[in-house]
Amino acid sequence: MIRNVHSRVIAADAQSVGRLLDTLATDDDRLWPVDQWPAMRFDRPLGVDASGGHGPIRYTCVKYVPGREVRFRFRRPLGFDGTHGFVVEEVDATHSRLTHELVMRTHGKDRLAWPLVWRWLHDALLEDSLDLAETALVPGTPPRSFHSGYVRFLRARVHSAEVRKEFAG
Repeated sequence: MIRNVHSRVIAADAQSVGRLLDTLATDDDRLWPVDQWPAMRFDRPLGVDASGGHGPIRYTCVKYVPGREVRFRFRRPLGFDGTHGFVVEEVDATHSRLTHELVMRTHGKDRLAWPLVWRWLHDALLEDSLDLAETALVPGTPPRSFHSGYVRFLRARVHSAEVRKEFAG
């Protein structure tokens, strides 16, 4: 079982952080780092049964509590069996915790692909997302994330594969 958690306490109230969560996968997405990663897109507005994903990762929304929580169930890669999502929690009147949790089992080739490829990309993307949330609510906060040479290499490879797939038909 894989449990991967990224969490950040942000100097902002839970309502403000929740408003960022509610922009997920919209044209005004202020939580997903679309300037650095494939955008999260769905076949309908964010809500239960919305289907889509980002890049080659596909999932369906299985829980949505506006301003508080969103959870998705993986559909692709086929070797991913589990969920991922964001939760907003109030720490106190002026601080909130934004957490992304992935819980899954891997099967087939993805038992190897997760630790070698996907985990690295996932971790970098989520840290970029938490940076984006924090800088949106606390202007002037410097980003904390850093992309290693390996992450930059993997991003280039996955992007090239996606471009080839898109032009192949």
